[in-house]
Amino acid sequence: MKIIDRVLLDSVSEQARNSRRLRMNYNFHQQLDDPLNRLLNAMEPGSYFPPHRHKNPDKEEIFLILRGSALILIFDENGSVVSSTEVSPEKEVYGMEIEAGVWHSLIVLEPNTVVYEVKKGPYVPLTPDNIAPWAPDPADREAVERYMEELKIVRS
Repeated sequence: MKIIDRVLLDSVSEQARNSRRLRMNYNFHQQLDDPLNRLLNAMEPGSYFPPHRHKNPDKEEIFLILRGSALILIFDENGSVVSSTEVSPEKEVYGMEIEAGVWHSLIVLEPNTVVYEVKKGPYVPLTPDNIAPWAPDPADREAVERYMEELKIVRS
C-alpha cells in the first residue's frame, strides 16, 4: 500500500524547490513501461511546461490537484488560448482530464503545488511534433518568463 500524506508531499516539494526545473516527480508505477503511469508532480512557480500534446501515441492526461494552484491552458493549433482554468482545492476545482492530441500547458501559481497524474503507459518522451512550435524554447529563459506572464493574463 502506498500512502499519499503531507509528509510525502512535503518531501517531493522540497526536492522540486531544489531542482533546476523547479519540479519533481514521484512515481507510483514500478517501471516506465507499466500500462498505467501514476505519479505525483510537485511544482514551484517559474517551472516551465512547454505547451505540448500527447498524440501518436494518443494519451489522455488526468490529474487531480492535492495542494496549491495552477492555471491549465488549452490552445488551438495556432497557439491561441482556447480556455484557461485555475485548479485549486480552495476554488473547489480539483482536476482536469485532457483529451489526447489537445495542446495544453500549466502555469504554477503557488509554491508547494502538487498534482496526482495518471496517463496510459508506457512512458514515451515527447517527440518534437508533440511540442508546440509556437512556444518559446525552454533554453531561452527570458522568452519563457515573458511568455508565462502573458499567459497568466488570460486567466479566467
